[in-house]
Amino acid sequence: MFDIVGKRRWYFLISACVIGLGIAAMIYSTVRFGTPVRLSVDFAGGSRFLLKFEGPATEDAIRRVFAKHGFSNPIVNRLEDGQGNVLWQVRTKAIRPEEAEVIIDELAEKVAPLDRGQSTLDSVSPAIGEEVTRAATMAVATASVVILGFIVVAFRRVPKAFRYGTCAIASLIHDILVALSFFSIMGILRGWEVDALFLTAILTVIGFSVQDTIVVFDRIRENIPKRRGEPFEMIVNRSILETIHRSLATQLNAMFVMIAILLFGGTTVKQFVATMLVGMLSGTYSSIFTAVPLLVVWERGELGQIFRRLRGRSAA
Repeated sequence: MFDIVGKRRWYFLISACVIGLGIAAMIYSTVRFGTPVRLSVDFAGGSRFLLKFEGPATEDAIRRVFAKHGFSNPIVNRLEDGQGNVLWQVRTKAIRPEEAEVIIDELAEKVAPLDRGQSTLDSVSPAIGEEVTRAATMAVATASVVILGFIVVAFRRVPKAFRYGTCAIASLIHDILVALSFFSIMGILRGWEVDALFLTAILTVIGFSVQDTIVVFDRIRENIPKRRGEPFEMIVNRSILETIHRSLATQLNAMFVMIAILLFGGTTVKQFVATMLVGMLSGTYSSIFTAVPLLVVWERGELGQIFRRLRGRSAA
């Protein structure tokens, strides 16, 4: 039987390297841009154009006009009103009225004629982004408490059920840090900015991550009474091998769809899909190579040994 759990130190090292690189990127981003990840109009405030063209318009053509004036990463959305009319919403950093007039004139010239009466320019308050962030943080905290409570109740017949819930939450935090690290690095390299869709991606990743982790933990719970006398490490390793095909099949199907969207989808959703893809890769990895090995380390008392060594070195 292939020993997955026995190589747990390598898995922890890989996670530490990835998250360490991400933390370094977030520190650099904080020094350069003032925040660990670059913030979009949703969070930093700015301007919002609502444009109604009298002819066919494309997202790429609109982006080119804004890029020419120094707005390299505007948020462009195609909307429809109740009568089927197509409107384009463009959100950018704060823009002066005179500069906005120049951009609107150029859009009318290079994209399509504009219906000036139906096109507007508004200011966007950062308070909306702060409210969304607060709600998302509360959602993550509430989900963590509910997950911990559910696992403790569902695994009540397993010795030390609290450890299963704690390891699931540790895996969840691992995936959030990986997604944040990825976005921070892309913010530095490609100018990506966090918007409301990023929070949606994070919450979706949490759901996938916890689902995968509970599948493996549930198999461990089933195997403990069946394999009495076997070492806990062997039971865990057997449980991983029995569920790994299901985890990979479920996640790979979703990942193939996301890769197709990345290759052929619109520019607006690519950052959202890329974050979800990285988060799902991390979730699949952490369920098998982080949460379960962490449970084994805790069960064998290795976690306590690490803390005792650290305290001994501090005392020395």
